[in-house]
Amino acid sequence: MKIGVIRFPGSNCDRDVYHAIELAGGEGEYVWWNKEDLSYLDAVVIPGGFSYGDYLRAGAIASITPVVDGIKSLVKEEKPVLGICNGAQILAEIGLVPGVFTVNENPKFNCEWVDLKVSTTRTPFTNNFKKNEIIKMPVAHAEGRYFNQDIDTLKSQDQIVLQFSNKNPNGSIEGITGVCDESGLVCAVMPHPERASEEILGSDDGLSFFKGILDSI
Repeated sequence: MKIGVIRFPGSNCDRDVYHAIELAGGEGEYVWWNKEDLSYLDAVVIPGGFSYGDYLRAGAIASITPVVDGIKSLVKEEKPVLGICNGAQILAEIGLVPGVFTVNENPKFNCEWVDLKVSTTRTPFTNNFKKNEIIKMPVAHAEGRYFNQDIDTLKSQDQIVLQFSNKNPNGSIEGITGVCDESGLVCAVMPHPERASEEILGSDDGLSFFKGILDSI
């Protein structure tokens, strides 16, 4: 069970994700932005960071790199894809999840622990939780405010994965901070499950995201 960890210039959570994959019992492999063939992988995680410095728009430059074709091919093969923070922005930028993650309502970098409601358990990443369970993970971003013009479709297709519970620190519509595609196999979340993978970090709720990937393979 080999899980690819995608690296772009500016990725800075890749080692944390790799460690969380190992804690969950999986085998990680770093994959650089210029690799096109990912067919040997069982799943991929796009970690957080600031790909290409986010100079144009978060995730915009990463979205036109060769590895994106490989990620899209994995999606066609119905393999799990998880995007975290900058990875979530990239998945939205390439259209693999609906909506956008844009500048926070208060346009400053925000880093804090938050309570989150698990809104669906039908994804591989959340199927170890209970629906509406409250979990704890940190957020760290300046462009994480989720917006979607078609919230009704999002709800009817059960594509809302996570919502802020105790506060809405970035002004996301209906507190949404995690969404998935129609299949549930592609998931984009702004909170960092890899930073909540051990009790010593303050919570191990995030580890279930990575165990869920392995359970689904």
